[in-house]
Amino acid sequence: MAKRRPSAAQESRNGSLPMSVIDSVRKVLVPIHPEGYVFIAGFAVAAFVLDWISPTLGWIGFIATAWCVYFFRDPPRVTPLKDGLVVSPADGVICSIGFFLPPPELGMGAEPLQRISVFMSVFDVHVNRTPVTGRIAKIAYKPGLFVNADLDKASEDNERNGLVIETPRGRFGVVQIAGLVARRIVCFAKEGESLGVGERFGLIRFGSRVDVYMPSSARAMVAVGARAIAGETVLADLTADAPTLTFKTG
Repeated sequence: MAKRRPSAAQESRNGSLPMSVIDSVRKVLVPIHPEGYVFIAGFAVAAFVLDWISPTLGWIGFIATAWCVYFFRDPPRVTPLKDGLVVSPADGVICSIGFFLPPPELGMGAEPLQRISVFMSVFDVHVNRTPVTGRIAKIAYKPGLFVNADLDKASEDNERNGLVIETPRGRFGVVQIAGLVARRIVCFAKEGESLGVGERFGLIRFGSRVDVYMPSSARAMVAVGARAIAGETVLADLTADAPTLTFKTG
């Protein structure tokens, strides 16, 4: 004879329902990147000081602290592993697609390469992930300005940190660009290190942009204005049979 399923009351008494609630809460909570701990602590201390001065200022401080926690979130991602795919290195909006000269410090030649740029607002996840599997052949940092990262000239004028990734399908350039609010580019990768597609390699604090330079054979799989998710969204396909896509805005 089939066993009867316990009633809701019985499940509540034996503790399975509370455990379900705990599991649900755990799924909603997003991990915080360790880079954010010191900033979150600083915001929290400032919030308590402001609250001691004025409850109104305290509320502003606590809201700012909550935003700081939100900013440094580091959610897990599900990365496609098909050979030939280039995935997004950042969360944000695709702000540019075309052929551009790579930064000279990367040493990737003087010919334009296909480039896709992702602009991150202060509300996006700012942990950056590798777009392809390969070896970090070079890391080059260049100081510069802090103009709006959404502008084309930001690729030339702004502070930036570039990586050259060597793969069997060619060399790729990944450039972290500081923005109008961003004042700190962090890179965890090291020259000579091999990273898998979708692995974390750095972050940029408080608004910025990431450019991906790739072989001219790459076929873009996104359009300007589309939203990208780091480690998940396919930016381009390098396989010969990659389809040509068209898009519409609705």
